[in-house]
Amino acid sequence: MNDRARALRAALIRNFETIEKNREVREPLYDTWCARLGHGTAASKLGISVDTLAPGKRGCPYHYHHAQEEAFVVIEGKGELQIINSSAAPLTFLSISTRESPEVVEYPDSGKYLARAEGQLDGATRVFSQIARPGNGLDYWDGEP
Repeated sequence: MNDRARALRAALIRNFETIEKNREVREPLYDTWCARLGHGTAASKLGISVDTLAPGKRGCPYHYHHAQEEAFVVIEGKGELQIINSSAAPLTFLSISTRESPEVVEYPDSGKYLARAEGQLDGATRVFSQIARPGNGLDYWDGEP
């Protein structure tokens, strides 16, 4: 295999067994080991992760996206639609999503939203990310000269 083929392979292929996994815990509801398979790949518009939830735990708060699309594939175990492990054994699942920007995500249980946008400016990646609750809206002209 030549150097170009090796570079392409490194930019496209991930092995779940060898990729870094991180534990995200927020008691009492959330506990997951996750591997972000899309980070560092040539896939700039595709997010792919493998998560393993502890029994009785959730991976993230209930939410829905306005721009991104998501799909979930259960690899092992049993769960519920909001990705809650409802069994006594670990639940492992693959999540696949588009990485649209800008994006607005709503969290109905807590009444908050996330507004996020990522783009390039002068060769640097710029990220805007804000989590808030509705109700403190401003007039369009507020603070403008």
